[in-house]
This record gives sequence, C-alpha cells and structure tokens, in this order.
Amino acid sequence: MGREHCYRLTTRWTGNLGSGTSGYGDYSRNHEIVAAEKAMAIPGSSDPAFRGEAGRYNPEDLLVASLSACHMLWLLHLAADAGIVVTAYEDEATGTMEETAGGGGAFTEVTLRPQVTIASSGRAGDLEALHHRAHLLCFIARSVNFPVKIEPSVGRPFADEADLPGTGGT
Repeated sequence: MGREHCYRLTTRWTGNLGSGTSGYGDYSRNHEIVAAEKAMAIPGSSDPAFRGEAGRYNPEDLLVASLSACHMLWLLHLAADAGIVVTAYEDEATGTMEETAGGGGAFTEVTLRPQVTIASSGRAGDLEALHHRAHLLCFIARSVNFPVKIEPSVGRPFADEADLPGTGGT
C-alpha cells in the first residue's frame, strides 16, 4: 500500500444573524474554511441559487477549482520532467451540476480548458500526451464519479527563438 496523507481543516459557520436557524430565511450561509498553518481563511457561502452570497466561494466552486489546480500542478511537474518550459498557464474551467427532485443534485461533468504557453513551439505536440498523463495522475479527478474533460490549447510566446531573424524562422 502507498503512503497515506491526511488533510485536516475546519469549516466554521459565521452566518448566525441572531436567531440561528429559526427559519430557512433567517440565517446566512456564510462560513470560513480554515486550515492550520495556512495564511488565510477561504470565505465561503452557498451558491446564490441557494440563498448564498455571490462574492464568496461555494462548495461547487471549490470542487471545480480543486480539479483545475490538481491538473495544472501535475502538468507543470510532467512538463518540467520532460524539459518543456511552461511560461504561463491559465484554465477557464466549468462544472455542471444538475438538481434532482427532492432538493439533491450531482455534478454531471467538469471541463478544464487549460491555455498553456511554452518557451519553444517545437514542443507543443508533446503537451497533449502530458495533459493525458496529468489527468490520469490527478488525485482529485481519480476521486470523482463524473467525467472530467480536458480541452487544452497551446500558446507560445510572441517571439519564439525559431521566429527570430537569422535563426531559420519565417
């Protein structure tokens, strides 16, 4: 068996408006997520559709963010191992959750759209395999029961070395 890792945090409800949960509309969904030795708390709430505050992270946001960050961290690791210099990475991730009768719901999919900029366009083709491998290694993606789709694109810096005058570029 492999090594085991434990993640401990505290979720603290901060939404008592004076009468606790005396009625469904009488309390705020605001909370904080705090982990020991972390610099700051994450301000949380529920989705505005469920009486939460739009300016705070909700559990659904954090699930999509976890998948996005896990994929990014694996890709950066694999790129470094492969000698591919990543100079920028941005992901426009989306998640779809469907409500069910009775008030429940479940995610049906998450799509990651990483835009990766690399130092040499000659290695762009290698990134597809790295995205696939990163997806297979991502701890979070391996833990969910819905599809996580990866739709990557590769950018390159404005002046790639091959494009500079005198280096054989066009």
